[in-house]
Amino acid sequence: MSGAAETGPAPREEPPAGRKFTFPSALTVLVVVTLAVWALAFLIPPGAYDRDAEGAPVQGTYHRVDSDQGFADRLNDLFLSPVNGLYGVQDAETGEVGPELAGELYGSAGVFLFVLAIGAFITVVFATGALDRGIGRLAHRLRDRGALLIAGVMLVFSLLGTVEGFAEETLGFYGLIIPLMLALGYDRMVATGTVILGAGIGVLCSTVNPFATGVASSAADISLGDGIVLRAIMWVVLTAVTIAYVVRYANRVRADPGRSLSGFLPGDREHDAAGAVEPPELTGLHRAVLVLVALVFGFMIFSVVPWSSALTGDADATPYGIELGWSFPQLAALFLVAAVLVGVVARFGEQRLCATVVQGAADFISPALVIVLARGVTVIMNNARITDTVLHSIEGVVSGTSSALFAVFVFLVNLPLAFLIPSTSGHATLAMPILAPLADFAGVSRAVVVTAWQAASGWMNLWVPTTAVTIGGVALARVGYDRYLRFVWPLLAILAVLICGFVALGAVWT
Repeated sequence: MSGAAETGPAPREEPPAGRKFTFPSALTVLVVVTLAVWALAFLIPPGAYDRDAEGAPVQGTYHRVDSDQGFADRLNDLFLSPVNGLYGVQDAETGEVGPELAGELYGSAGVFLFVLAIGAFITVVFATGALDRGIGRLAHRLRDRGALLIAGVMLVFSLLGTVEGFAEETLGFYGLIIPLMLALGYDRMVATGTVILGAGIGVLCSTVNPFATGVASSAADISLGDGIVLRAIMWVVLTAVTIAYVVRYANRVRADPGRSLSGFLPGDREHDAAGAVEPPELTGLHRAVLVLVALVFGFMIFSVVPWSSALTGDADATPYGIELGWSFPQLAALFLVAAVLVGVVARFGEQRLCATVVQGAADFISPALVIVLARGVTVIMNNARITDTVLHSIEGVVSGTSSALFAVFVFLVNLPLAFLIPSTSGHATLAMPILAPLADFAGVSRAVVVTAWQAASGWMNLWVPTTAVTIGGVALARVGYDRYLRFVWPLLAILAVLICGFVALGAVWT
């Protein structure tokens, strides 16, 4: 592809041995968090709230309790924390979690399987080449209309981000987007913003993204469809604002190249959009796969939305007969069946289809394990009986605040957590068991807490250096990270204000 060779990272000297620092992965961070929480459990006094009929803590009933756990018991909890995080069972009488107890499933086995299933589905879809070629055709068709090209690509990326967490997959599109943007008189920063911010704003405003909204909703013990109206409105507004921001910068650079924040490399001004290599046409098979993908995600949204509550605004409204009320077990089955169906439509054959499904599940084992480890941390807190103590300490901080201020507090308190744990799945599993009951105390819908949490995670992931999408993107575009920060910080400020306004409105509205 024309210009693709110029999009790789510029050569640089390797730092002296022993001085190179790489931020640890989410798995390593969670191992450290597990050990830290286990150690702190010896210092934090155990306590408990009284519970209502639905198992939610009752505000004002916190009291200290005695713990019968010895050192050996606590060591056993640490040892078994990943196992309990996957399939630990909570005893109905004692509240203790263990793999051999009888009661309700406390571990994240359902979410774990769901992540592997959607990983298999996404991998099969990408293996058909339909999505890559479809986006490539869109970009090439709009090559003579700069603003429309930026808006079209960002809208597609944002839509994919809000429904399935499309982020790392964008790294493969720089070789296509950069030459087109340069040929239209823009700079590399326009291409960088189009890709990073396009997908990033979709993830920030996730509506049914299984890796953000799905995992957080599960940890908060609510439906994936709860709060979807607020999140959909946020997605429309914030996506429009982000597209307008990038288009405004692009028009400014084209009118006056001297105002470019990234500058131009040798050869950048010599690209020709008319001479760009046209991607192959979409085949009938590709069109069929894209239609099938749209139908699968459309049906997923239909199956999880509580339509009676969404349309009437009454959380206790009687469900309509058409409502399915699906959760993670059904959705995992849906994506497994859909993966097979896409493979059959694409004529993969039995061996290739099986290998691709297995490879897809293997590629997504990392986020699945992050969920398990994060859930294991909550098991340690639960068995040491310190979860309610932590909840009570935070309750004191937000006590007496308005519902709107509480929602903004949830957004702000999750910003540093998102920096430390860039994995949305791990962050959600770790934070929601504390934040969701706080919403009950504040009289705020748990869905608003999920929205505020994922907005914080998504906002941080637009710029933090611990995010592979951001660092990888600026490297591929050969744009300095400092210059990218200079480009994006005004948008970040605008988005932060809008997010606070939306979550505050959502808290009052619900």
